[in-house]
Amino acid sequence: MDVLWLVVLGLVAGAAGATLGVGGGLIIVPALVVLFSLDQHVAQGTSLAVILPTAIIGTVGHARRGRVIWNMAIPIATGALLGALIGSRLALALSGDTLRILFAVLLTILAVRMFVRSFRPPTEQPSNRRIDGLTD
Repeated sequence: MDVLWLVVLGLVAGAAGATLGVGGGLIIVPALVVLFSLDQHVAQGTSLAVILPTAIIGTVGHARRGRVIWNMAIPIATGALLGALIGSRLALALSGDTLRILFAVLLTILAVRMFVRSFRPPTEQPSNRRIDGLTD
């Protein structure tokens, strides 16, 4: 029965991640901690293992529609690789309770910012605007 619920969790996280452009970890980590009683470190590690295949599928889908700016994505990915090395060492050095609190604070800050910004008048931002000399 647990396997079925894990598949359902993956389905929800994958759909939300691909639809909203968020990492499935925003759904997977809290679900694994709260619903499956996993340790924060184990939940985060498990979530990170799941992200690779879902990110590949989501990227392919968006790339086919021309919605990936590769000359932006590649430098960001390069920085993210270094950040992941640093972040994983930091996460392993922190207690599970501290990690859970930091994760909750991050989610709260993001939720409040998004909520407040949703009441601002929309601004026109072309999807392929020029950013610091980078284009599609």
